[in-house]
Amino acid sequence: MRARPLHFERSGRGPALMILHGYTGSAGSMCGVAQALSAEYETIVPDLPGHGRSVGRAADEYGFECCVRDLVATLESAGHRRAHWLGYSMGARLALGCAVRYPGSVASLVLIGARAGIADEGAREARRREDEARAQRIEADGVEAFVDDWMAMPLFATQRRLGPAFAEEQRRARLANDAHELAASLRGLGLAAQPPLFDALAHVTVPVLLVAGELDPVFVTAGRDIAARMPAAETCEIAGAGHAVHLEQHGAFVRVATDFLHRASSPVQNTHSYPDQETA
Repeated sequence: MRARPLHFERSGRGPALMILHGYTGSAGSMCGVAQALSAEYETIVPDLPGHGRSVGRAADEYGFECCVRDLVATLESAGHRRAHWLGYSMGARLALGCAVRYPGSVASLVLIGARAGIADEGAREARRREDEARAQRIEADGVEAFVDDWMAMPLFATQRRLGPAFAEEQRRARLANDAHELAASLRGLGLAAQPPLFDALAHVTVPVLLVAGELDPVFVTAGRDIAARMPAAETCEIAGAGHAVHLEQHGAFVRVATDFLHRASSPVQNTHSYPDQETA
């Protein structure tokens, strides 16, 4: 199957920076990060399959391997062969997949709330059944009921501190998605559908920054585990943030990401140790 570029938004000038959103998001959900970094980078922000305007694809185009191939094609359609990559949650897993499958396309990685898959086959199968049940509920009950359940998950509890206006904005943006498209994306790009990448991490030699909020302990641990398997990776835990670090502590995240990206362009200076970042 030929690669099929995804719909994307672009802004800024400079080295290419691919920015990948999380599940139920869109290119628009990463606009704050893109705007903050577009003064120094050309930001390329795709809608991932099943989200935004990257919809109506063939069933097998929602799979993990197909998506990472199409992301590289998206980069090339924007006129670049190589870029820095920044991903959040599902987007972080896909950015990591691009580094493993297409290393020549990746200059560095900034991964927010990343996982490298599920190593245990039994646990992976249990998660696959859970995701399939969730996909069926999306199709049966519709987007609104699903989004309300999704935003009520403990993973996103720390975002409630940002107030009702923020919550309503997030809800409204997620409701723009289609139920069947979200179900297809979950089946193809969910954590259980991702091939475990652990054995390949030692071969990812570009600079990597794994970011997690201190209030998101599962992903703090996952980030440390991924970093320990890579030759040029570092971790950063940002205080006062949960899973969506780039939203909950936007200023602190942008400072950390900017510092890392500057150093990633200068390999000699590519080692750094982050203390817990202050809230902003």
